[in-house]
Amino acid sequence: MNQAEMEMSGPGGSRRTRTVKRRVWGGLRQWKLLGMFEIDQQHEFYSLTCMMKEGLSAAVQNTIDNPIPDELSEDDYKLEVTQIHKDFRMETFAGPVFASLRRSLGMTEKEYQHSLSSEGCYLQFISNSKSKADFFLTNDKRFFLKTQNRREVRFLLSNLRIYMEHLEKFPHSLLVKFLGVHRIKIPHRRKKYFIVMQSVFYPDERIVARYDIKGCEVSRWTDPAPEGSQVIVVLKDLNFEGQFITLDHQRPWLLRQVEIDTAFLRALNVLDYSLLLAHQPLHQDERNHSLSFATLIMRTKKSVNAVSGPAVPGAVPEEDSTVLAPGPEVDCGTSQGHVTDIHGDGSRGHSPEQGERSSRAGAESAELREFQAQNRRLLPNFKNPLHVIDGPEQRYFIGIIDIFTVYGFKKRLEHLWKRLRHPGQSFSTVSPPVYCQRLCQWVNDHSK
Repeated sequence: MNQAEMEMSGPGGSRRTRTVKRRVWGGLRQWKLLGMFEIDQQHEFYSLTCMMKEGLSAAVQNTIDNPIPDELSEDDYKLEVTQIHKDFRMETFAGPVFASLRRSLGMTEKEYQHSLSSEGCYLQFISNSKSKADFFLTNDKRFFLKTQNRREVRFLLSNLRIYMEHLEKFPHSLLVKFLGVHRIKIPHRRKKYFIVMQSVFYPDERIVARYDIKGCEVSRWTDPAPEGSQVIVVLKDLNFEGQFITLDHQRPWLLRQVEIDTAFLRALNVLDYSLLLAHQPLHQDERNHSLSFATLIMRTKKSVNAVSGPAVPGAVPEEDSTVLAPGPEVDCGTSQGHVTDIHGDGSRGHSPEQGERSSRAGAESAELREFQAQNRRLLPNFKNPLHVIDGPEQRYFIGIIDIFTVYGFKKRLEHLWKRLRHPGQSFSTVSPPVYCQRLCQWVNDHSK
């Protein structure tokens, strides 16, 4: 996604004219950073987004009034709830399933409702998506809303159970978190499907560069914003050449998790997904931070165990970053969790108390080894922990999005045509096994 011509696929249909385009471009108030626009009363999507906000508020209120069960049933995956409003109807698909996922991410329904239906206008994100989807952000920029076609929604819902199973088995997955699927019916207009997703790039106040990576060359360059400009431009693969994701000890975790997630997508027979990547410099007080062993164990448990529901972790409370008890120092920038020898001679002391502490440390080390074997990592002490990884100098935002493109007959034809048009070059449309392997190789080659 990058700064490009605005998609004009709103509810106005055939009535869109040059006058509308002039009004859209001329009348919009720019947001704090360019590339996003407030959807105010002059915007063509104002009516639609007001309906979205009203419908989503009512849908979440239904969950608040009817709490979800601890165990999901088959009926929960098939549930469709229709709520009637003054000018439209809103349908919510598999509501209990997505509510369960939100809960497991440490998100309260009130918090989710407030973000989706606050008084502030939604923001439109400018995109040149080939799908002609419309992209909206909540005013706090925490959640993305994206219009989808019926086929894409049906694909997601038909694979929702295995998607949830994947997140439960690999709770630190980089896959984008889908938080709701809905459909708006407006009289005399086409039905509009849309999904709600957690934004990978949140919080974005200090992000200095954003990339959409597919692991190929053709059409994978975007002109950067002019020097000194605050325009938001999402760059691509060729823009990243010569750079590295520098994670040090956390690199093996990232490589493994990308392998796990892309293997899952390969099994779904999909391609054309993207690895979203952004970075910002760490503050001086965020570098070379160390934790006591007791704090490490506490944060490990926080990273593994959710409050309830599937084992997908939520944010770690800030107070857990304090030293809870004296103990050996552990490098917090690594999920390897090696313990520093506090005596310097390879021993840990021989008194009974020290022996007991050593025994406890051994049990805790076994817990850490199990933690690492499941390819989990310590989560940072701020919002959106699943998509944020700190290296020695930079904080990285990483996630995998756009997982709806199935490698069917049309994509096979597109693959053959691109082979003829771009001989010797790598392009996006390849078979899922090749796509999976190529993206993994890109992460391997561009990280250290």
